[in-house]
Amino acid sequence: MSGIPQPSLSRRRLLRGGLALACAWALPSQWLRAEELPGVEPLPVPPCAADCTRWALLSDTHVAADPENHYRGFCPYRNLQEVTAQIADRLPDGVIITGDLARLRGQTGAYESLKGLLAPIAEQRPIHLALGNHDDREDFFQAFGDPADDSRAVEDKHVVATEAGPVRMIVLDSLRVVNAAAGKLGTLQRTWLETVLQTCDQKPTILFLHHTPDGELLDNRLLFEIIKPMAKIKAVVYGHSHKYGYSEVAGIHLINLPATGFNLAGGQPVGWVEAKLTQAGGEFTLHAIGGNLQISGHTQNLVWRS
Repeated sequence: MSGIPQPSLSRRRLLRGGLALACAWALPSQWLRAEELPGVEPLPVPPCAADCTRWALLSDTHVAADPENHYRGFCPYRNLQEVTAQIADRLPDGVIITGDLARLRGQTGAYESLKGLLAPIAEQRPIHLALGNHDDREDFFQAFGDPADDSRAVEDKHVVATEAGPVRMIVLDSLRVVNAAAGKLGTLQRTWLETVLQTCDQKPTILFLHHTPDGELLDNRLLFEIIKPMAKIKAVVYGHSHKYGYSEVAGIHLINLPATGFNLAGGQPVGWVEAKLTQAGGEFTLHAIGGNLQISGHTQNLVWRS
């Protein structure tokens, strides 16, 4: 992992018509919404230039149905409670969580807990959720409901595509088997992704998924065969490893988000990343709430490949 100071340490139907898409293919960005909350007023967003968008990036929340569930000395429910309070205090343009939303097997009760924690933000900003190996797709949809537009989905997968100011964001589904470590995009999802990328313009595009693209993503080679030649792909953001770091493949930035629920090594932070994104690059700032707090506030500036 480069650039980080180191202290001691679907869905239901495949797209039809040859998967042809126009650039208005984004799923409704507000599909995840809580019921209206009385007395909640939108908070001002800190200044960001007109050509900039600011997002909160989280991963591996591992929320259980039981709010008191602990693991490795951490309480994932309370961690997310603290993180959402930080995010709500300075509302970004949106939130993305890159999978392992739930603890172990993705039961409905875990998603109900997650939904409650996200509700104050979901009422005011879009929240996009990826699925990881500790999630269950059917239980997830039972809690959150299906996206409104099923025609833009991949069979048996949950994908989201949206535009946010100067960038395009695509959230992929690498869940293969519940509670089995390895992940996979699969042929249908890769075909969908390739078609979307070939159809749309050259706006800087960032991919989000759960599994590490250089590790337990079984079809990582096939993914990079698609995205390496496409200069519009600027970064891949992921979680799974419970590590925080930055690397690069063929000019594509690989951004490994820290876990929000718990770390797996004492030298790793627990928290979230604030991203300010422009057409030229991104500024990524770590907000640690546990684990290695010494690198909280670390900012990584990345320049997109041309």
